[in-house]
Amino acid sequence: MGLSVPKVTIIGAGNVGATCAQKVIEKNIANVVLLDRNVGTAKGKALDLIESSPVELHSRTILGTDSYEDTKDSDIVVITAGLPRKQGQSRDDLLKANGEIVSSVTQEAVKYSPNCMIIVVSNPVDVMTHLSWLKSKLPENKVMGMAGVLDSSRMRYFIAAELNVSVEDVQAMVLGGHGDQMVPLPRYSTVSGIPVLELIPPSRILEINDRTRKGGGEIIEHLGTSSYYGAASSIADMVEAIVQDKKRIVPACAHLSGQYGINDIFIGVPVKLGQGGIEDIIELSLAPEELDALRNSAALVKENVGKLTELQLI
Repeated sequence: MGLSVPKVTIIGAGNVGATCAQKVIEKNIANVVLLDRNVGTAKGKALDLIESSPVELHSRTILGTDSYEDTKDSDIVVITAGLPRKQGQSRDDLLKANGEIVSSVTQEAVKYSPNCMIIVVSNPVDVMTHLSWLKSKLPENKVMGMAGVLDSSRMRYFIAAELNVSVEDVQAMVLGGHGDQMVPLPRYSTVSGIPVLELIPPSRILEINDRTRKGGGEIIEHLGTSSYYGAASSIADMVEAIVQDKKRIVPACAHLSGQYGINDIFIGVPVKLGQGGIEDIIELSLAPEELDALRNSAALVKENVGKLTELQLI
């Protein structure tokens, strides 16, 4: 990406996309193109955001548009377009509608940015990431899904609140699909290097694990739609790791080819994130029950990927 300012296209100017755009420009990470089929929404939100730059003191630009020509030569394309999850829905309920949207926007995006990386956010994210990879024909290291950073962030907060300690000192790891089958790993979660298993009673650990799995649903119960502040922060974190070549170790939805005994599926695992995209997949030494949980989660994702054929999406 050289010395030039990175260019990030965010497809979808809804709550997640617009808030992500705000995070990216206000942290001075990249210039942004905010694309939406409702051009008024994209232009209005972009204008509102750029007019705050004298207050926020950043020097990034943002363009609102409905034309993919404006996205030409993007370094990263973030796909947030699609229907948000509503109360009573599972992420998998969105499979067909969002599959059609993700297929279309992926193909349009890579037409103008054939060397881009793609971060998929649309739900069900593991399946949509797989679909975007197939439609983009990009190398597997250049297509990823955002889920684990958000899920781990929630778990980190729950641990910090439980112990009344700073969130800065808490690390947590959540693997698996972005749904009720996700796999929180307290054994790999720490407070300043101290395992949480030494600090929190087992019964409370189980409650924290359960709340992490249901974290998105808990917000929907109050809000009536999907969360977006946490998602936007998590996307911006991944974008920053890539454009600044940070070599961050984060959980992300990545394509597995034998790791953890899982093949040809996108699912949440620890990865090294840098300018090469997913530069490495970290294989943790999992206990048998942890590995079984991860493989069960992968089996559910694989089942939903199979439905893409039935729905004539692939």
